[in-house]
Amino acid sequence: MLLVIDAGNSHVTVGLARDGALIASRRAATRASATPDELEILLEGLLRLDGHGLGDVAACALASTVPALTDAFEAIAARREIPCAVAAAGTIPMAVRVDRPSEVGPDRLINAYAAAHLLGTPAVVVDCGTATTFDVVDAHGAFVGGAIAPGLQLGLEALAARTARLPLVELRIPDGAIGRDTASAIRVGTVLGHRTMIEGVLGRIRRELATTAEIPSNEVRAVLTGGLSVLPWARTIEGLDGIDPDLTLKGLVQFHRVVAGDEAQA
Repeated sequence: MLLVIDAGNSHVTVGLARDGALIASRRAATRASATPDELEILLEGLLRLDGHGLGDVAACALASTVPALTDAFEAIAARREIPCAVAAAGTIPMAVRVDRPSEVGPDRLINAYAAAHLLGTPAVVVDCGTATTFDVVDAHGAFVGGAIAPGLQLGLEALAARTARLPLVELRIPDGAIGRDTASAIRVGTVLGHRTMIEGVLGRIRRELATTAEIPSNEVRAVLTGGLSVLPWARTIEGLDGIDPDLTLKGLVQFHRVVAGDEAQA
């Protein structure tokens, strides 16, 4: 089996794939200071939830935005003698047409790579996590950039932390656009505001891609992913062709199939 790991700022998401298909996925909170020993215990525990262990793993594919975790997961793979393919601008088999490719997060590149293979091109991936990112693939299948905004949960927490009288409220869609109390007013400004931001930026990106490709804007595919994509508010976002919380893991599966072959998933 193939072990795929998406190590982000807030969560580490792991999945198992067999024959090129994702068969299980689990999430845990990120601890950037975790040692390789601690992360190995975490991996074993998560895999056991689905009746497996690191001993069942023949290969690994990793996308990490946390350098310390990249090193730790590579150390675990080396200790276990598990071949590990690490996603980066220089290893993902797609053109990266931005000014500084090395600065692009591996998760963003994997999202774009997954979208190109699963949705077709041109396409946009909206990833709602610690940050909300827009990852853009042009009609030729190249990653051409996108947008980055503070994430929805990050905004809620910052508002509560940096003000004297505003509380941290539950992340859910408000009943209307006019808040009748402090909590509902915060939800209007943050949750409804974030949804409106996503719809607006996505619409502008779609139009730019469509103009360049000389196609109607509705032919530009768009998918939502990330940890917050599983919550009810995400289903109210307009302009999406689908929601796939496991898109990054699926992209890692495809990445490994191309760069290392299918043997590890047989």
